[in-house]
Amino acid sequence: MTLSLGFAPVRFNPITPKFKENPVKALLCAFVLNLFLLLPVSAQVLVFTAIPDEDESKLQERFGPMGEYLSKALNVEVRYVPVKSYAAAVSAFRNDQVQLAWFGALSGVQARATVPNSQALAQGTEDQAFWTYLIAHKSTGLEAGDVIDERMRGMTFTFGSKSSTSGRLIPEFYLTERFGESPDKVFERVGYSGNHSRTLRLVESGSYAVGAINYAVWDRELAAGKIDTDAVKVIWKTPAYPNYQWSIRGDVDARFGAGFTDKVKAALLAMDDKTLLESFARSAFIPAQNSDYEPIKRTAQEVGLID
Repeated sequence: MTLSLGFAPVRFNPITPKFKENPVKALLCAFVLNLFLLLPVSAQVLVFTAIPDEDESKLQERFGPMGEYLSKALNVEVRYVPVKSYAAAVSAFRNDQVQLAWFGALSGVQARATVPNSQALAQGTEDQAFWTYLIAHKSTGLEAGDVIDERMRGMTFTFGSKSSTSGRLIPEFYLTERFGESPDKVFERVGYSGNHSRTLRLVESGSYAVGAINYAVWDRELAAGKIDTDAVKVIWKTPAYPNYQWSIRGDVDARFGAGFTDKVKAALLAMDDKTLLESFARSAFIPAQNSDYEPIKRTAQEVGLID
């Protein structure tokens, strides 16, 4: 006999020794078991991360509230998980440890390439035209100018993360263009601080003579009075390029239901909490698509960071 409630049936034999004297009891047991099968084992959780472009405490302040906002907007549990490096963020996306991520342009290109049909969903209004600053310690004697000062040859230089768009890819491209050779041949020593906050402090302290930092971090720290402008200054600004974006895996609709990708995009674009937006140093989120980042992909190929 088979009892079916519209899902995988439970089969039992009412004449087995256990139930042969009480087939009604057997029927009741099967019915109760099927009721348990109706209950979900666990609710789906949308997990997201972000590249660690600043100190971890600042990231927690930003993405904790972001998770709460998305959970309410999407009516699903949303969880933020921090990672230790840009590469770890890309790996988590590839391995389905996270389904959504706040990437820089380069890390987004790298991550989406690992999961079919993944999409860039939204970027900050400011991300359409982003900049990198070159900053220098006062001891260098370098001043702000419209071109990269060739006097920095032979000095020490720090990038941010090795996988950073604003902290490595873009400044490396323009430094190589200016000097005609790679930074490791131009500078006495080249370092990788890991994030923009650390780059700022390394140059400010004189541990490195020159460094590359994304303009949003510099401007925010400057506005907060957290930069010793007697010790460090901006000496050059790159041309504009597209940068940060929210990217989502291509298989989320299969997990969360048809149209879920569109729901996430709509929630990001509808976000108008000023405090939350200010934590991103963004005025709003606007639509983005993969093709927006083709120039970044080509630049990374030219520099040799991706195939």
